[in-house]
Amino acid sequence: MVENDNRNWPEYNERLVKRGWFYVDLDFIEEWDKELKAMNKKKNGRPFKYPQTFIQFCALIYTFMHLPYRQLEGYLHALSGFVPGLRSADYTTLWERIRKEELNIPVPDNDIVVAVDSTGIKVTNRGDWIREKHGTKRRGWIKVHLAVDVETRRPVAFEITDEKTQDHEMVEPLLKDIKIRDSLMDGAYDKKSVFAYLKKKGVSKPGVKTRKNAVANDDSDRSESILEMKKLGYNSWKKVHGYGRRWSVESVISAIKRIFGETVRATSPEGMIKEARRIVAAYSILLCM
Repeated sequence: MVENDNRNWPEYNERLVKRGWFYVDLDFIEEWDKELKAMNKKKNGRPFKYPQTFIQFCALIYTFMHLPYRQLEGYLHALSGFVPGLRSADYTTLWERIRKEELNIPVPDNDIVVAVDSTGIKVTNRGDWIREKHGTKRRGWIKVHLAVDVETRRPVAFEITDEKTQDHEMVEPLLKDIKIRDSLMDGAYDKKSVFAYLKKKGVSKPGVKTRKNAVANDDSDRSESILEMKKLGYNSWKKVHGYGRRWSVESVISAIKRIFGETVRATSPEGMIKEARRIVAAYSILLCM
């Protein structure tokens, strides 16, 4: 059951409208020459022609609008005709700089309750009809592992892996830099290693849903949580941990796919991972608008 959503809806709707301004946020133009000078100071070899903030802008437009690089070049060329100081870049430069771009999200410095989950992202839509018709090898997936602050509903950490990586394996990489009061996870994370790690993080009985047939047959941290759930009963256990707030991570996953789609366009494994990282980072930036 989802807990009541007490957002100020008029204010929230206004923020959604204002996010549209992000697509034409060109403040970086004012610092163009100054930033380039700093980037090229003591640089060996060919100097940079375009500042980092411009490339970040291009990377986000590429991600938001799903433009191929040649069309992105055309978009920038057309936009530069209306915006003084904006310079276009050729698609080769855009490809080289954007694929190296790393976008991250800020890590909160306060103790939070996190909800953790993962989702699959299709690696390409190309050739689907051939695969379906001839039963050729499936295309596979990559996985986005996500940790969300249940209060702000913002991503606080994410990792990208291949489809073979199990959810519980990514708990430590996800939460290593996060201060947590509790962690809400479904049965995919019901592993001794997860409970032991969360204990090290200061959460002795986390909001990790254990399996119905789970047995507390040792002195592990997982057994303590199993006994807690049996003692309280599932409904009372949910209330103690506010387990209904786990929907926040599902909501973020749904929003990301709704805005950016369920497919990455890159064809190399490295490119797929970087594109997925840009998608999550871009969504996080949108939330700040």
